[in-house]
Amino acid sequence: MHSRYSLLYLTILAVFTVTYAGGERFKEAPEFFNSPECLTIENDYDFVCSDKAIHVAMTLDAAYLRGSMAVILSVLQHSSCPQNIVFHFVTSKQTHRLQNYVVSSFPYLKFRIYPYDVAAISGLISTSIRSALDSPLNYARNYLADILPTCLSRVVYLDSDLILVDDISKLFSTRIPDDVVLAAPEYCNANFTTYFTPTFWSNPSLSITLSLNRRRPPCYFNTGVMVIELKKWREGDYTRKIIEWMELQKRIRIYELGSLPPFLLVFAGNIAPVDHRWNQHGLGGDNFRGLCRDLHPGPVSLLHWSGKGKPWVRLDDGRPCPLDALWVPYDLLEPRFDLIES
Repeated sequence: MHSRYSLLYLTILAVFTVTYAGGERFKEAPEFFNSPECLTIENDYDFVCSDKAIHVAMTLDAAYLRGSMAVILSVLQHSSCPQNIVFHFVTSKQTHRLQNYVVSSFPYLKFRIYPYDVAAISGLISTSIRSALDSPLNYARNYLADILPTCLSRVVYLDSDLILVDDISKLFSTRIPDDVVLAAPEYCNANFTTYFTPTFWSNPSLSITLSLNRRRPPCYFNTGVMVIELKKWREGDYTRKIIEWMELQKRIRIYELGSLPPFLLVFAGNIAPVDHRWNQHGLGGDNFRGLCRDLHPGPVSLLHWSGKGKPWVRLDDGRPCPLDALWVPYDLLEPRFDLIES
């Protein structure tokens, strides 16, 4: 038996797996426990609104399920208070099936699943430079303040193509000024003009938007990792502000890149900056070829495979990038027996 397949064979014998009709099998993750200094959430029934919890929001769908499972494992494994983490999953379909996957791999996990009405957003989505960016679920982050319980005041939003290697409580506790709605790492060296079309920049009534009512000059930020103040979002009616830009985009094409540009138009220059270590993004390469990339200089707390190339796809294709090896320890998918060679 080839050595690579021998290792997979031993792994599959050693770990309990759960199989569903689709043929996917995920390992049950180990349980992680709080350190002694952690506050205790007294009753399981109130964890959804607990102010002692660390609240994490993610989308959940079949296409990115493998990535989502890796995110959950990485968050729990590196947390000092894993039993205090509450996940809020937004999904548009197959809710029961996806819930079964989560429960089977993380039977101890505190989480809730929230339905997302894709019909309400589908008519606002414009085609972008990569079809994956056109998924209605990619726009769910616009509606978190409407979807999640009103008792929640703060949440960390995470994409499904990343892993944490640090304690998420540090990110969750980011200081956000009273007049600021969200926090994220900013990248002011990025060419901001490329995110909008010549039509946008040639229209003074549009381009001036990025100069008005900004705390500082606008910079690019990646919306795959954000700390969001939900109550402030609701009070400022920011969902409506984002939708207004999406409605304009349907009439005049002012950007090309999915759900990101409306966020930049509404928030760039008005966010609380977060250390770059919390979003080492771009590991999936660009939006066209998904070529391998190196880490940015500096420390790393979160690795993010934004871009076309996803680690699980490249691994399955036998063409992984060097940094994809860092994702492998968090992959809970169990290899299929019929792929094991003798």
